[in-house]
Amino acid sequence: VDVAAEELVLREPVRDALGRSYATGKRKDAVARVWIKPGSGKVVVNGKEMKAYFARPVLQMILRQPFTVAGVEDQFDVFATVKGGGLSGQAGAVKHGVSKALQLYDPSLRGALKAAGFLTRDSRVVE
Repeated sequence: VDVAAEELVLREPVRDALGRSYATGKRKDAVARVWIKPGSGKVVVNGKEMKAYFARPVLQMILRQPFTVAGVEDQFDVFATVKGGGLSGQAGAVKHGVSKALQLYDPSLRGALKAAGFLTRDSRVVE
């Protein structure tokens, strides 16, 4: 059996009928459902603009990290609903979801996102 051929599993893009990719992100007690689609970089979280929902600049930076690492800033619109936890955990959950959705939308971005550690769920929770 040719082992090298099995290693190079070509991942197919996963998109729904509307051209969106969906992923679930988690961090602490927060769970985020995230949809991404090609667009202008608009981010809507629980029906509010990102700047209104995550007022702290640090949280907005966390949300932008996956796009910066993948080199696709302002190319995708994000629609997310997030429940549970505090604002910091929710920002981490949305970041995790965005990273997973980006990788599903364009599998070629997986390497960069994985190297940055964005596809791994941060399993630390309050004991």
